[in-house]
Amino acid sequence: RSSYSCCYFVLPCCFFDFHGKYSRRQSKKTQYREYLDFVAQVGSVCGFHVEEDCLRIPSTKRVSFIGKSRTYAAAERARIDQQITQFINSRRTCAVATCDRGVGFNHEDHCGGLCKEAGSEPPEDETETAGTVWMPGFQPREKVERIRNCASLPRDFVDEVVLNVANLLLNAVPQKSCCDKQGGNMNTWNQGESLSLREVAEHLNKETLKKLKSEYGGLQTLLKNNHQVFEVLNGRVHIRDWRKEKPPSKTKPEVKRRLSAEAFKTRLCWFFVHHPDGCSLPSEACPYAHGTEELR
Repeated sequence: RSSYSCCYFVLPCCFFDFHGKYSRRQSKKTQYREYLDFVAQVGSVCGFHVEEDCLRIPSTKRVSFIGKSRTYAAAERARIDQQITQFINSRRTCAVATCDRGVGFNHEDHCGGLCKEAGSEPPEDETETAGTVWMPGFQPREKVERIRNCASLPRDFVDEVVLNVANLLLNAVPQKSCCDKQGGNMNTWNQGESLSLREVAEHLNKETLKKLKSEYGGLQTLLKNNHQVFEVLNGRVHIRDWRKEKPPSKTKPEVKRRLSAEAFKTRLCWFFVHHPDGCSLPSEACPYAHGTEELR
């Protein structure tokens, strides 16, 4: 709709209509073929000569459609715009009624096949939107999509949550110690207790939880992002014991080995700074810096 001279290319993948999931209407075709026919129909209703092509890509869904030319003259744009508006409204009417009644509708396979049920004609107020707005109330995504994986949360807020959860695990039970027998020394290091995500959430204040709920994955995502401190397994949160981590493989490709070496000691060790027993690893074995003097 952007201009009469525009062209388009589309590679259909997920089965969606204008207003939600696409509902099948023909059992004689595969779901993929039926959906391809629907996408081609949309192009035809919009007044394009629709061409179909199969891409040479390693995917089961590789049929694409190209619209390079129009089926009508530029002077007929208003009529086609009206046709598109009616088509979109008919799909909405069908989607709502199908959901209400639990049955599908009979649709023609051809371009002009609008809904045959009562109410296929758009309401008066929506007919007037031809040429201006096709779908009143439709909210497109913002041009810049907000990152909501906890990565954009303020650093001070994340550090506070990490410290609170770590203290919660460390103080959950009386000193639960792990023995470090490296070099024959019997040093104890408090690994704390494991708690479920729900138990951890119950100990956080409402304001913190509200802030986390606005992010995808919430508390779990934040804890997984801080994998230096925590390990989340089967819905339970543990403090990570770096002595149990597998040493880096010597068979790694040279590029990956070089990247790992470059990232060594570039951040402070959380355990060295915050854990009551310090880090469970000696400085030379820890991938993080034990003090600012070791930072690279």
